[in-house]
Amino acid sequence: MKLQEITKSLKAGKIGVIPTDTIYGIVGSALNPQTIEKIYRLKKRSKSKPFIILISALSDLKQFNVKLSKQQKKFLEKIWPNPVSVVLSGLAFRMPKDKWLISLLKRVGPLVGPSANFAGEKPAENIEQAKRYFKDNVDFYCEAARSSYIDGGKIKSKSSTIIELNRSGKFKVLRQGTYRV
Repeated sequence: MKLQEITKSLKAGKIGVIPTDTIYGIVGSALNPQTIEKIYRLKKRSKSKPFIILISALSDLKQFNVKLSKQQKKFLEKIWPNPVSVVLSGLAFRMPKDKWLISLLKRVGPLVGPSANFAGEKPAENIEQAKRYFKDNVDFYCEAARSSYIDGGKIKSKSSTIIELNRSGKFKVLRQGTYRV
């Protein structure tokens, strides 16, 4: 599936499974409440666990009323882009390193991007596994191409590190992933 087709689908409120910089994710517009609701249902996930929001630039945070302190901004400019999700104002954000994904985010805006699996189960490592979870309940599937973190459609990475960042720029690791902070 081409970037242009994926862009059109996501702008229309559709949901798909795509490779992210860490794992396959089930994605949709982070600004569309119906899309977010559908992803919660598909993943069988509690709404008490917010999704990670993929962004292409620090300026995207304004769309979620996140106002950064100078210390937070300095920290984020140093750590991103990397496989690190950062909790700010109760929401988790990640700026991916993958150029294809950044290009998509610049075209469609922020995306929710949780792992492609049911809550509590192993994340899909390839499209076949994602299809076993979601069947035809998503609008499209996008297979990964070869790159440094993907081998013929199978993503070899693991989930992002999640940290909580306070206004003074101090952080706490909530989940250790691929990146050591």
